[in-house]
Amino acid sequence: MLRLARYLKYFKKEVIIGPFFKLLEAVFELIVPLVMASIIDIGIKNKDTGYVLQRGGVILLLGLLGLVFALICQYNAAKASQGFGTRVRNDLYAHINSLSHAELDLLGTNTLITILTNDVNQMQLAVAMLIRLTVRVPFLIIGAVVMSMILDIKLSIIFLIVAPLVSAVIFLIMKLSVPYYRIRQRMLDKVSRITRENLGGARVVRAFSKQEHEIERFNEANNEVADVAINVGKISAFLNPATFAILNLAILTILWFGGYRVNDGSLTQGQVIAFVNYITQISLALVVFANLVVIFTKAAASAGRINKVFDTMASITNEDIADKDVTNKDKSSKDSTDKDPTKIDEASKDLSNIYNTGLDLPLISLHHVSFAYPGSDEYALEDISIDIKQGEVIGIIGGTGSGKSTLINLLPRFYDVTKGEIKLKGRALKEYPLELLRKLFGIVAQKAVLFSGTISDNLRYMKEDASIEEIKWAIEIAQAKDFVERLPNGYDAPINQGGRNLSGGQRQRITIARALVRNPKILILDDSFSALDYATDAKLRAALKENCKDTTVLIVSQRANTIKNADQIIVLDDGKMVGLGKHDELYKTCLVYKEICDSQLS
Repeated sequence: MLRLARYLKYFKKEVIIGPFFKLLEAVFELIVPLVMASIIDIGIKNKDTGYVLQRGGVILLLGLLGLVFALICQYNAAKASQGFGTRVRNDLYAHINSLSHAELDLLGTNTLITILTNDVNQMQLAVAMLIRLTVRVPFLIIGAVVMSMILDIKLSIIFLIVAPLVSAVIFLIMKLSVPYYRIRQRMLDKVSRITRENLGGARVVRAFSKQEHEIERFNEANNEVADVAINVGKISAFLNPATFAILNLAILTILWFGGYRVNDGSLTQGQVIAFVNYITQISLALVVFANLVVIFTKAAASAGRINKVFDTMASITNEDIADKDVTNKDKSSKDSTDKDPTKIDEASKDLSNIYNTGLDLPLISLHHVSFAYPGSDEYALEDISIDIKQGEVIGIIGGTGSGKSTLINLLPRFYDVTKGEIKLKGRALKEYPLELLRKLFGIVAQKAVLFSGTISDNLRYMKEDASIEEIKWAIEIAQAKDFVERLPNGYDAPINQGGRNLSGGQRQRITIARALVRNPKILILDDSFSALDYATDAKLRAALKENCKDTTVLIVSQRANTIKNADQIIVLDDGKMVGLGKHDELYKTCLVYKEICDSQLS
């Protein structure tokens, strides 16, 4: 939690003003029993109505001022806690977006969503309680003990006995209940995961009529959370009865011994009532303290999860573009490795003029590339070597799980190779700035992902200043012109979240058009024709060939017909390249390719 306290530096004023006014409220609260004692000992004893009304007015004034001070504290606590949460959430989201695919796979989408929402909210609550109660509670406990000792040192011994007893009860209950809060947090992740899977795959669930199964699955996970909460509730249920039992015994003891002290003239009746008020204040403050322990325990668990995300660093960064002559000491420190602006600038120039330099070099070269996903001992790709020339159409085909998508994910450096090297115009990918490297690519993912907004908004996602002419050009190549212009609002037609109001084929064509708007130098189509009919597939490929002659196109497909006219076809099987060449040649020499073709083209 202390690591996240750095965000409070933006709210220094609120962090100081809030506790200060809460302290003033506590001071007034400690004065009230003394005023009550004077009303009893003087006003009521002497039947002085004026004195009673006067002191009653003082109590009202103290209460009113306490309310004002509490509102000031509450305002500052809300401002600081909400501001704290906003800044943490913004930084956390920005950090998540800086992570590479490997780290996102490791952390998991559901966990990240829970951290961004539930855990940050828990930290907000902790900050609010920090400002509102962490000063007030100990001050009330210590102040009540001190005030009671001022009134009567002998009777105040009861306070010194009660406070440790109540503290022991609180400690015992907290020790038993705190572990359940950590378990509950993990179970909430599971509920979040099931919810996301169910809602994201709602059509699949209904297609297989598995609603009842999913409801049972959710109920089971939800009941686990409820069971943990009930167990915590059972333990916590002893808190108030135990503390109030000790409180009532303390009050009885005060009244018992206080009565003797009143009889011998050592105490007044008003002072005994003040003692009762102070013991009540201590007990209530200790109960609040117990709740604070619960809140800060939850917050500590949440802070740990938030810090885990912040501690997860991207494995793919621009730090590779650095001075090669740094000392070993600098190399050993991640933070001390300074980027060489000269080399970054050179890489940027090479990248911006990539099509005007090194014309005799292959555009992309893979040299004995092997790759294993983080945490896996098995290679997803093994010993892949190929040269891809500028303007070529490359087909990639193979069975399910053969490594097709893995291969193309290495080219824009979504992952780094485990062995071997990938070069772009003769230079290693690591020598190019990531942002500029990825601007070369237009990528259409295997799953067509659209964002809520309009068709134009989605098409301008890769190029914000794209003109309507550029959008229409991309839409026409993607064979989406007919259905887009038939929509009520045309290019301004709304798209629901995930493109739910479009068919699978329409979504694919929009995502292809989105990649084309920027006129990329390298276009990657990862099984992006799967929802298209054969006629549309053929028209789209013909349009690409005619309008994107200088673009290097990599087509991943399960259809042999889609890639049979490619300049080169890569055949993958179980992570290994078992064939490379043109259709006719591979059909004769590659058994895997022949089997695929025979199953589809016979």
